[in-house]
Amino acid sequence: MIIFIFGLCIGSFLNCLIWRLHKKQTILGRSYCPQCKQQIKWYDNIPLISFLILRGKCRNCKKKISWQYPMVELVTGLLFVLVFVNSFQSLNFSVSSFQFQISMVEFLRNIIFISVLIVIFVYDLRWYLILDIITIPAIIFALAVNLYLGFSFANLLLAGVIGGGFFLTQFLISKGRWIGGGDIRLGALMGLMLGYPIIITALMLSYIFGSIFGIILLVTKKKEWSSQIPFGTFLSMATIIVMLWGEQILEWYLSLLL
Repeated sequence: MIIFIFGLCIGSFLNCLIWRLHKKQTILGRSYCPQCKQQIKWYDNIPLISFLILRGKCRNCKKKISWQYPMVELVTGLLFVLVFVNSFQSLNFSVSSFQFQISMVEFLRNIIFISVLIVIFVYDLRWYLILDIITIPAIIFALAVNLYLGFSFANLLLAGVIGGGFFLTQFLISKGRWIGGGDIRLGALMGLMLGYPIIITALMLSYIFGSIFGIILLVTKKKEWSSQIPFGTFLSMATIIVMLWGEQILEWYLSLLL
């Protein structure tokens, strides 16, 4: 429950970060309503609860509050709980302090990864853009923390090259029509987050998600073949899933081939 509440609070912060990045504003300062610009009182800024109490409307201007806010808070809270369970489920009371320390570092690493990917997911979904101010610091962090946790530099380099190179190839072939530079950097970030060979699973999964989503939009006539699709959204989603269950997915897939 503590981890869930912590995740809700981080989700609230991520919502604020996403909006202020879009508006090119500093993250410092009190939260305010995007519609009427009035500062939000602390009791109207409690994750999930305030949205329900206010029935999804601003107390001041009565304009509707986007469902993005409670959804990001809820999803962040639930994902933090899943990360916590994955990090500590194999530990017991006789575990050494070093093993506990490693599990704690893995937990902190993964919730930071999750937070970064949620920002990329939402921002690309809304504005079709993957920000370097998010991906580049995350690339540096992912390399450093995974080296600390025992990944070999060669493994991370290979995974980063596979992730970034996969999209770089498409960028060069299409002369930038299919893929943007943000996708290349996100692919490299995915590789450094996941390592080899799990990065391959994430890339495959992201294209499955993108294909399903694209077909649905074409069938419902909400998009045309030439329409732009926020692919960073699917890359982020696939990375989160593979971060939590990548080994199981890879083992299941290989079992189908054998």
